[in-house]
Order: sequence, then C-alpha cells, then structure tokens
Amino acid sequence: MINITFGCITAFLITFLAIPSIIKVAIIKNLIDEPSERKSHIASVPTLGGLAIFAGVVFSFTFWSAGFDNLVTQYIIAAIIVQFFIGIKDDIVELTARKKFIGQLVSAVIIVLFANIRITSLYGILGVYELPYWISVLFSIFTILVIINSFNLVDGIDGLAGGIGAIASFTFGLWFYNYNHISLCILSFTLFSSLLAFLVYNFSPANIFMGDTGSLIVGLILSILAISFIELSFASPPFAFPFRSSPAMAIAILIIPLVDMFRVFVIRLLNKKSPFNADRNHLHHMLLDIGFSHRKACITLYAVNLVFIITALLLRNTSSFILLVLLSFMAFVLSVIPYLLKIQSQKSNSLNVKF
Repeated sequence: MINITFGCITAFLITFLAIPSIIKVAIIKNLIDEPSERKSHIASVPTLGGLAIFAGVVFSFTFWSAGFDNLVTQYIIAAIIVQFFIGIKDDIVELTARKKFIGQLVSAVIIVLFANIRITSLYGILGVYELPYWISVLFSIFTILVIINSFNLVDGIDGLAGGIGAIASFTFGLWFYNYNHISLCILSFTLFSSLLAFLVYNFSPANIFMGDTGSLIVGLILSILAISFIELSFASPPFAFPFRSSPAMAIAILIIPLVDMFRVFVIRLLNKKSPFNADRNHLHHMLLDIGFSHRKACITLYAVNLVFIITALLLRNTSSFILLVLLSFMAFVLSVIPYLLKIQSQKSNSLNVKF
C-alpha cells in the first residue's frame, strides 16, 4: 500500500510540475497545434503534454514497483519507450501512418512475445475457450493495436482523453489491488495520477494537449491493463471479488474509445472513404455540433462511461456473451443518439431561419 500511495504522489507531482516548463518551451520553439476547420479548438495550443505523462508514469512505475515482477516491468517500460519516441516525433515532425503503425506493432510484439501478456482464452464466448498459442499471439497483438488507435482517435476535445483514461486506469487499479498484483496496480494508479495532474492544465479551456505522445502511451498502457485484467480474473484460487465476465467488463471500461473508433470507421467506409481519413464524425464532435461546450461534452461522455462500467459490474456474474450482447445494444444506442440529436438540431435551426 505504501508503494502504491507514494507512486501516485510521485507521478502526480512530476507531471504537474513538468507541464509549465513544457508549455514555455513549446511556445518558444513553436511546437503548437494550430486551429483548423476539422479541429475543435480556436487558439494555438502546445502539444507536448504527453512528455509530462511519460515522465510521471515511467519514473514512478519503475521506482515504486521495484521488487514486483521485474522481468515484466522491464518489457512494459521498453514498449512504452517505443511509443514515446514514435509519438514525440509525430508531434514535432508529422509521421506517416505506416511508420506509426510499425512503432505500435513493435510495442505490441514486445508486450505479447516477451512480457507474455496475452489473451489465452475467450472463456466461453461463442463456445471458444483456450486459444492455440499463435492464434493467442496474433489476437493479442490485434487487441493492443485496436486499443492504442481507439484512444488516439478519441483525443479530440479538451479533457476527454485524459478523463476517460483516468476513469479506466483507476477502475483497473482497484481490481489489481484486489488481485494483489502490486506491479500492475502501481502502473494503473501512476497513470491515473499523471492524468489527473495533466487534466489540471488540459480541462477546458486547455493550456496544453497530450498529443500523440500522450495518447499512444496511454492507449498502450490501457491495453496492457485490459489484457492482464481479463487473464487475472480467471486465476485460481478465486479472489474476494471474482469476475465471470471479465472480457465484457474490460470492453465496458474502454467503451467510449472503442465505440467511437468503430462507428467512425463504419461511417467512413459507408461513405467510400479510407477509415483512416480524419473527419468530424466522432461522438465528441456530434455533441459539440448540437451546442455542447467542451466541458459539457466531456462530462457527458465520462458519465456514459461510468454507466457502462456500473452495468457490467452489476452483471459481472452473467456469461460474457450475454453481457457483450447487452453492452453492444447499449453501444448502438450510444452511437445513434448524438446523430439523431444533431439532425433534430439542424431541423430546428432551419425552421428558425425560415421564420
């Protein structure tokens, strides 16, 4: 408990104290994100907040997890460093999608093949249990890539990515504490604390963005936590708070970025566009278009995320398949409501113009 507490304090202080200096340097060196038609901000904002998150998490996790799963820790740090260099270069000199993907793939391979953090079973979903080794490896790498990119895409308005990441990491941290897996518990809570410190400067109106440096690192860490959570939930002997449906619970914790990525990819494909072409069809953009402020949009999506987590928590003893069906229905409703509200808002505006 002492390691966890001091890990949180260290991560918060490092991130909180580093950001003012990063903002100053970014402004001097013109490392800022300029407003554009697709973007939601109206002023130039520094983009290197991920540097402070990286410093807070890596130092605190490495220092305070000493003695707990050192072999796994070194591979996690190695994978995070790969994402850091990919992200920092993209924030300063834009990288191609192919180069970013290669960097993500390298991190995923380190986590799956070297740290051996992978999904070994579907635990009865569609009647599938233990996965053959190479299918497990490929599926785990795919899962990591999906979570990294979903979090990268959700970073669109002030406070959203930091807040969703904080909710997810805090939730995972509680269960790792229950599982007595101190190393992953420290990783979860140091990320949570760093994101809280970052939100002091990022919540609307933002003084700094996390950039790709932050979103790639946070997405990678959350993918590690999600896979570990699924696997540890079925460990023996059972813990004080076991989960029969941990795959569905992990999806519920990460529901906002996952649903947002899925819906924008579907919309782009239906419009015969590349799924990787940027647009304003994200959930947060829809909320802004119907008149929500950045703060109101963030708080709304935070609340929705918590509703999914609480629903999965209450139904944790049902089968993963049944819970996934329910969560999928809720996610469909979540995807449709902002669109319907936007259509209604446009109709109301057109009527007001006529009269």
